[in-house]
Amino acid sequence: MAVFLMSDLDLALRDRTYREPDGPHVVLVRGRDLDGALEHLDARPDCRALGVIGPVPGDLPDLALLAGRRLLVCCEDGPRMRELAEAGMNAGAEVEWLRSDKPEFDRLAAWALPVAGVVLAAGSASRMGSNKLLLDAGGQPLVCHVVEAATEGGCHRVVAVYSQPGVRDAIGASATCIENRDAATGQASSLKVGLASVPEDMAGALVLLGDQPLVGARTVEILLRTWRREGSRPAVATSYDGSRRDWRPPVLLDRALWPELMVLEGDAGARQFLEKRPELVDTVHSAGRPDDVDTPEDYAKIVHLFPGPNAG
Repeated sequence: MAVFLMSDLDLALRDRTYREPDGPHVVLVRGRDLDGALEHLDARPDCRALGVIGPVPGDLPDLALLAGRRLLVCCEDGPRMRELAEAGMNAGAEVEWLRSDKPEFDRLAAWALPVAGVVLAAGSASRMGSNKLLLDAGGQPLVCHVVEAATEGGCHRVVAVYSQPGVRDAIGASATCIENRDAATGQASSLKVGLASVPEDMAGALVLLGDQPLVGARTVEILLRTWRREGSRPAVATSYDGSRRDWRPPVLLDRALWPELMVLEGDAGARQFLEKRPELVDTVHSAGRPDDVDTPEDYAKIVHLFPGPNAG
């Protein structure tokens, strides 16, 4: 997702451009350039969102072009900020606002480059003997810790791919649950189902495994922040030993990679593609733990780390 900077904005965002981009994009402008930005929206239906930074003009133009798009208003003047935000909502835009002429970079980057979480939770758990994702950890199923990490870490939407109704029921309304009827063919099928279910305005997808309850929201946040920075590679994953080659999920995948991922087959997900293209992957060190739960012994090693009656 390109970020078109129509004004004199110095923002170290990935995929930023000062020239009109091809394909879907978002626009960021100074308040004084609002009229020009609206002309751009009129000419480009594939412009998904508009961010307005700094003083808002006194006389607001017609904002009908914002219907169905996202709008971010950043303005130190509270009344002017509210006026533009309300006008955007009345026009049918999805509106966010910040009372600042100089919003924090990470907050602005999160708006410009939204990411969906894709939780792969359709495995058979054959080595466990029962559905491992439903094992209790601190009073809730393992898979719910993963969904929680994605949400609290900053993913704008969370999609959970399941094959067993019990997993869907455990997750409930905390994520959009999508059934994978081909789960027996392997993890690649769940990855494809998940990516296909991500809303089209998401710039990337963070893929998490449903049996890694110790990853944590902090790891998710670090991955998102790293990927949004200028110069980052299309995929960003976690490394627990400092090696770029030895990475583990979660992994953040730029939308530009998805066409190649949508043809994968078998029991491996994005790894089978990225191991052949290591130049596409950045890694960040994680303070979380990559432990996955495949056997009763794995579960016994981690369950005491969660507060609750089963800790000990």
